[in-house]
Amino acid sequence: MVDMTKLTSIPLTGAQFPITAGDYTATVTELGAGLRELRYRDRPVIADYGPDELPPGAAGQLLAPWPNRIDGGRYFVGGTSYQLDLSEPAHGNAIHGLTRWAVWQEAGYSPGTLRMRHMLYGRPGYPFCLDLSAEYRLSAADGLQVSVTASNAGSRPAPFGAGAHPYLTAGAPEVDECELLLPAAAWLPADERGIPRGRPQDVAGTPYDFREPRPVSGTRIDHAFTALTPSPDGNTWAEVSCAQGRVALWAGQGYRWLQVFTGDGLGPGRRRRAIAIEPMTCPPNAFVTGTDLLILQPGDSITYAWGICVRQS
Repeated sequence: MVDMTKLTSIPLTGAQFPITAGDYTATVTELGAGLRELRYRDRPVIADYGPDELPPGAAGQLLAPWPNRIDGGRYFVGGTSYQLDLSEPAHGNAIHGLTRWAVWQEAGYSPGTLRMRHMLYGRPGYPFCLDLSAEYRLSAADGLQVSVTASNAGSRPAPFGAGAHPYLTAGAPEVDECELLLPAAAWLPADERGIPRGRPQDVAGTPYDFREPRPVSGTRIDHAFTALTPSPDGNTWAEVSCAQGRVALWAGQGYRWLQVFTGDGLGPGRRRRAIAIEPMTCPPNAFVTGTDLLILQPGDSITYAWGICVRQS
């Protein structure tokens, strides 16, 4: 006898975890502990997507144990060579870590706070063991705070970097109608594969100087920025603004880089609709160059925090 019972379909991003505080609402997904949507007074603050849709252009994803790219997926640590799968095959790179397509477990849930956990076991190319957690907390006054903790649960030192990939939108239909504030004094040139070439360059006199708010206009950006200037609270604040509103992202201590992407390579309906401002603890290709790369010793733990809020004019 054939059982013709139909199972209830599961969204591609798994279970959905809504949180709320004041005028803010957010939804985090079981898949990758990703930030699928963030709204203020029911207006999108980030470029969101549906629960049965894969995150377009890495929207809202957490990036660990490395952000951005590794050239050819090949790196050396402790005198040993490792080869990762090429998750960006068109350019021959390993991109955005190993956890964004993994199932994360809910480890604590209340109306305004969600904690997710994932145990990253060893695999070819990354034979290390990390215990990872991400806490999403909403505040009526301060918006969203995301805290990411990595603990080396294994027996050997592990290379590690972290990042996140939110696309900020202040309400304008295109980024060309927005102003960008980016308190970064240096930008990192990269080749057509997104791999850095040379040392960070001074932004002065280049199209990438947004230390004072100015229109994005037709500027195409897909670069890492550093030499960040923190505010008195110790955080680095970037801002996207337009006639419809102002949205700010802050990156706490340990985030020495911001990748900014104006979405030029995205598909129809998303191209140049929002600006990705990605807090990163290390630059692209850090597993190869060692720049700002953290080596977590067995038993060591590190926590980074970043967040997003709406600023009133």
